Amino acid sequence: MIFANAIVDFFKAGGPIMWPILLVAVVALAVVTERLFWWVRESGKRDAEVLEKVLASMEGGDFRGALDVSKGSEDPVVRMIYRGLSHVHGSLSGALKVAAGAEIKRGGRFLMVIDTCITIAPLLGLLGTVTGIMSTFHTVGGNELSVGAVSGGIGEALIATASGLGIAIFCLLPFNYFNERLAKLTFDLETAATNVEVMVARAKQDGFDTLTFRREAAAVAS
Repeated sequence: MIFANAIVDFFKAGGPIMWPILLVAVVALAVVTERLFWWVRESGKRDAEVLEKVLASMEGGDFRGALDVSKGSEDPVVRMIYRGLSHVHGSLSGALKVAAGAEIKRGGRFLMVIDTCITIAPLLGLLGTVTGIMSTFHTVGGNELSVGAVSGGIGEALIATASGLGIAIFCLLPFNYFNERLAKLTFDLETAATNVEVMVARAKQDGFDTLTFRREAAAVAS
């Protein structure tokens, strides 16, 4: 109870600008928490063994086997390969790009929100600093000089600044971590897509029948 009262007093001492700062803090906490759980869940979906089997099947020319293994996988890389192989008779490269783009979009979700919080929180803190100093000068310019009013204005400025910087620092670390994870996912998707294109092109040179495979892919999908 004492700790809660101290937080409330601290919040009130920061002045009116603390309300938008609080809103930014709530949004940042919600988004960071959601992204952390999402990446933890996504990490559990990665299946290096299945990916290895899919690539090995394609390298051996068994594209029907690669489809069978990759079907229903929750691994984003394997899922992209499955969608690409399902369109091998048409635009394989286009299908891979679309599938990879969908996975990258899911991984980069809400990163713009975190970036905005990192930018706007210190600006709100700076705005609180300005309003607090303005309040202090207004008090100094009055007929009666109140030490309490002056210190209150300075305290308001410092609290707002510290709060804004604290939110930015809190968001910056997970923001960099999420960007790193997204970059790794992008690299894995691009590498797998290149491998698929190379192996399919080689198979076509060896007489790979795309029309027959199209029928097989339709049978697997059904």
